[in-house]
Amino acid sequence: MASSSVPSLMKDEELRNWAELPSELTFSILNRLDAIDILENAQKVCTSWRRVTKDPSMWRKIDMHYLGDMGSMIYDFESMCRHAVDRSQGGLVEIDIWHFGTDDLLNYIADRSSNLRSLRLAMCNQITDEGVTEAFVKLPLLEDLDVSFCAFLGESLRVVGQSCPNLKTLKLNRSPGIDCFLFRPNINAIVIAESMPNLRHIQLFGNEINNTGLNAILDGCPHVEHLDLRKCFNINLVEDIEKRCSERIGVFRRPYDSTADFPFDNIWFLACYSDSDSDSDDADMDDDCDDDSSSSMA
Repeated sequence: MASSSVPSLMKDEELRNWAELPSELTFSILNRLDAIDILENAQKVCTSWRRVTKDPSMWRKIDMHYLGDMGSMIYDFESMCRHAVDRSQGGLVEIDIWHFGTDDLLNYIADRSSNLRSLRLAMCNQITDEGVTEAFVKLPLLEDLDVSFCAFLGESLRVVGQSCPNLKTLKLNRSPGIDCFLFRPNINAIVIAESMPNLRHIQLFGNEINNTGLNAILDGCPHVEHLDLRKCFNINLVEDIEKRCSERIGVFRRPYDSTADFPFDNIWFLACYSDSDSDSDDADMDDDCDDDSSSSMA
């Protein structure tokens, strides 16, 4: 009996019309997809699925997490993201954008999403200090912010802190040397200390921060429970500051701790490799110049 029932069950599965699933079940299934899959694939399956994807509650969280080659991408991600934001009808609470963020897109989101609680802008190098300053004054309810490997810093971050008093999580992960370029390695740490007193979770992976900046954060952010300083090699955990961190902070990640769980680990090491190559090229050019100068003098 058992063996004869298997083909019957398989036949029932084959004949099932997925378009006739209850809308609540369809919503539950589609809600597990990212925005790109929904807009480019799922909503085109059938009329009933398209109807479900137009429900504003489908767009309370928007995931535009793209890891492919941006140079060969086939989608207009910015237009796609705007369309997803429009479908949220003001109900957007969380959005995740990788690579393609711009000042215009950031302000488009801010203008239509005053209830936004969580924002990730990863590797969005086209976003400027001016764009940040204009957009974040419109996001007073923001609680979680991840701006890993973005170019803006300093005073634009102060505007973020002043405009978003509920901010609890800040992830400001950097590529090697980005803060040192301005010869102000503690600029971000000092701004964080002065404008973001309610932070609980701070991640500063790869920053140029030193002990001065760390002490500023410990003084200005008394509620910090999780502090990640991995790859912050200018930090010197001498007895007093080590004790201060260990006693006050529940989860403390030190500069030389493992990076196995860091989501951008490969990106950081590629940046290091690229930076090393650039330094080597500069050194070779200097050597060539020295050789040319020596030859001309001879």
